[in-house]
Amino acid sequence: MRKSHPIRRVVLTTAATVSGIVLLLSLKPGSDPASAAAGAAPGAPGAAQESAQGGAGAAAASTVTGDAAQTQYGVVQVRLTVAGGKITKAEAVQAPKGGRSDSVTADAVPKLNQEAVAAQGADIDAVSGATYTSAGYRQSLQSAIDKAKAAPAPSAPASQSGGGAARTVTGAVAQTQYGPVQVRVTVSGGRITAAQAVQAPKGGESDQKTALAVPRLNREAVAAGSADIDSVSGATYTSEGYKKSLQSALDRAGG
Repeated sequence: MRKSHPIRRVVLTTAATVSGIVLLLSLKPGSDPASAAAGAAPGAPGAAQESAQGGAGAAAASTVTGDAAQTQYGVVQVRLTVAGGKITKAEAVQAPKGGRSDSVTADAVPKLNQEAVAAQGADIDAVSGATYTSAGYRQSLQSAIDKAKAAPAPSAPASQSGGGAARTVTGAVAQTQYGPVQVRVTVSGGRITAAQAVQAPKGGESDQKTALAVPRLNREAVAAGSADIDSVSGATYTSEGYKKSLQSALDRAGG
């Protein structure tokens, strides 16, 4: 057998070393898992943070529907969209229909909707030629505004709330000559923040009197902070029943 020549062994060893170096150099640095993770990490948290900031900055909108107001030509009822304590949209979900009322409603309601948003309240002008519809619109609009104010605000930490949690109490039913009256109040920090009649006389002339009297009585109850409120002219029995049920609700709420 012939012995391998020393020079040949050197050549083979050198060739093997060169091949190994080439293979090492051919590996791409980008294939390093740590490098890939480091490049992708900033993107995901950034998107999540942007979404969170956008959500925190926007105020949630809520929709409130006022009480139906009876008019000589039909019912008017207003719905409001409120966001950040402001009226962003107003619309009449009920309005007089039939005959000439169709054209009057088509002309008046869009104007009243715009005025409600512009005024941010129920102190708006009547539309010429639509006096009754305008008056009913304002009544229902005021009712919706009252309900929006009474709606629970976003909860705050106990250290920032400045008072006790709001609670709702319903008074006893007060029977009147024209039907039962029952009042519900929301009380927070020892004060009435909202009042509404969950029952009131209905049918015939009572519908119109209730639509006129109850919103006023609700506002007076909140303003007075007690049942010592004036009766609404033309709705004496309803007013008396309202005050009795209101006093009952306040008694149950602890005065």
